[in-house]
Amino acid sequence: MAAKTKKAKPAFADTAAYIRALPEAEQAICTLLTNEINTHLPKAENKIWHAHPVWFLEGNPVAGFSKLKDCIRLLFWSGQSFDEPGLQPEGSFKAAEVRYTAAEQVNTKDLKRWLGKARKIQWDYKNIVKRKGVLERLK
Repeated sequence: MAAKTKKAKPAFADTAAYIRALPEAEQAICTLLTNEINTHLPKAENKIWHAHPVWFLEGNPVAGFSKLKDCIRLLFWSGQSFDEPGLQPEGSFKAAEVRYTAAEQVNTKDLKRWLGKARKIQWDYKNIVKRKGVLERLK
């Protein structure tokens, strides 16, 4: 089910500025992602972290997006534990991603399910430095 682009729900000023700085097609993707993340993770804190919008639950990063050369990457920090075929492993820890080049590619039904798993399945990235690169499962 492809999603329709809507006006963004209020986002923190830094995330809104990040989105406004993108080309129009990428703004549409990020606006849609922001709306969905804010809707399905209402208790998450949103801020710019390492130059990209990221949502945190209790100080732990769970979801975020970034502009790559030719797409927008949606990242779930614990996504490899979601057991979802639409997400691809990213990096050497537990993160997984999906990439979009148009808002119509965002399947909001999948996204809602992934955000639910982001809330329920978390690895402790908040303390990864303190644990010298060792991740522990929180939920």
